[in-house]
Amino acid sequence: MSVTASGDSLVELLEVMRRLRSDCEWKRSQTHRSLARYLLEESHETLEAIDGGDPEHLREELGDLLLQVYFHAVIAEETGEFTIDDVAAGITEKMRRRNPHVFGDAREGTMTPAEVNELWESVKATEKHRGSVTDGLPPGLPALLYADKVVDRLGRTGVTTQVDPEEPDLGERLLALVVEAHDDGVDPEQALRDAVRRRLD
Repeated sequence: MSVTASGDSLVELLEVMRRLRSDCEWKRSQTHRSLARYLLEESHETLEAIDGGDPEHLREELGDLLLQVYFHAVIAEETGEFTIDDVAAGITEKMRRRNPHVFGDAREGTMTPAEVNELWESVKATEKHRGSVTDGLPPGLPALLYADKVVDRLGRTGVTTQVDPEEPDLGERLLALVVEAHDDGVDPEQALRDAVRRRLD
């Protein structure tokens, strides 16, 4: 399998999606809203492929996820909202803006992953003009991920999240574990997924 990319397949996929929207009744009838469930489903299947550690399975699931991106972009193209080029240009510009240690004029030394993440969050916070720590956090995020992000953002404002692990309330004890994971640099969502998977092996 080649590890280089020409971009030709991406152009071909765009042509295929345009053709399908034109000639397939089901695909022509879809909207952003009707496709939302498939985007969620494909995201979860991609996570499953990552957990499984099979590169071929991951490649397949990333393709299904990419299909959803192109599907939404072609629908938007038809209505004059935006194109797949706009999507790509937007994320490219964002990556350049949020990675000044790579694309900026002044690059000093080598940054640690933690310093890079801190820089990213700092640039992002400036862009978003957040009024509260929950601004921009989708309420539908998995609870562990949501809690981890809130704990992280509170920490950036100087607020220390202190929770008694012996608290009788289950939610408070779960939050204490999230705080512990955050302090240890562990993704609590992935840690729980890994623990469950080990029980099934």
